[in-house]
Amino acid sequence: MTKEVQEVQAQENGIHGRIDQGAERIKQATTDAVATSKEKFGKAADHVEEGVHKATDKAAHAANRTTDKVSEAAERGREVYGQAKDRADEWLDEIRDYVREKPVQSVAIALGAGWLLGRILRR
Repeated sequence: MTKEVQEVQAQENGIHGRIDQGAERIKQATTDAVATSKEKFGKAADHVEEGVHKATDKAAHAANRTTDKVSEAAERGREVYGQAKDRADEWLDEIRDYVREKPVQSVAIALGAGWLLGRILRR
């Protein structure tokens, strides 16, 4: 596992922890508020508390899933970048080999490409 992947996973764990801690704080605050008004509102307060807890849990779960999806997309992006970089390096090596094997043809091709590009850009 590369250092970047380990850092991303550590960040994810931190984000998940903060989300879960925030959800727990919201639930605790809700529980405290409900406890003070429970005598007045009875069953309605219990129902509201349960609904808020469920909604908070769903929101935290959705936030964690979103964080996971973003992390997966970032990992795919790093993989594609690595593949593109490897392919470009391979092409560059092939071009260098060609120039070493056929220097005169390489210069002629470069001149022709430069001339053609100059004609196209001049218009």
